[in-house]
Amino acid sequence: MPNELQSFVRDALLKGATREQIRDTLGKAGWNADEVKNALSAYADVTFPVPVPRRKPYLSAREAFLYLVLFLTLYISSFSFGTLLFQFINRWLPDPLVGDYVYDNSLQAIRWSTASLIIAFPVFLWLSRMLNRAIAKDPEKRGSKVRKWLTYLTLFVAAGIIIGDLITLVFNVLGGELTLRFVLKVLVVGGIAGTIFGYYLWDLRQEEKEA
Repeated sequence: MPNELQSFVRDALLKGATREQIRDTLGKAGWNADEVKNALSAYADVTFPVPVPRRKPYLSAREAFLYLVLFLTLYISSFSFGTLLFQFINRWLPDPLVGDYVYDNSLQAIRWSTASLIIAFPVFLWLSRMLNRAIAKDPEKRGSKVRKWLTYLTLFVAAGIIIGDLITLVFNVLGGELTLRFVLKVLVVGGIAGTIFGYYLWDLRQEEKEA
């Protein structure tokens, strides 16, 4: 946030200007609505002779570590679950041109994916519960920059996977190579990425409503 904007908001509040007047004035001056909103949110909406600064959430190294592990376990769980479903599809609808060695590798992939899910997914659930409890006690922690950056990064990755999944589907449709096995794999990828994208997009919108 530009220092001059924050200084202006503070001086305007100090001289008794209302928040609506500040919004209108800055809007006419060409300031972006989000910039004005962030500048105003730096001060609590309370009656006091001088503007009262709102407490900013403190991001500890411990909190950053927890969020990094949370999203790491989310990625591991998602990839392992998708791999597991892929292998089940391969075994349910086998390719007659594939040799037996591929199915030996399939068993190994199933074991590895199952082991990854057994370890990573409970850790993800436990960390999610812990961090949600911390946010419930202190809603200001929703403003954690690490949390927001990782959430938007996850949305970016999920959106990229969904777009790539749809491109692959259209490519195969245009080439006349549409099989049940292929369609099921497309649905698996789209379902997992779409669920993650939808959940975190909903979470960000809930945060905006609370703000």
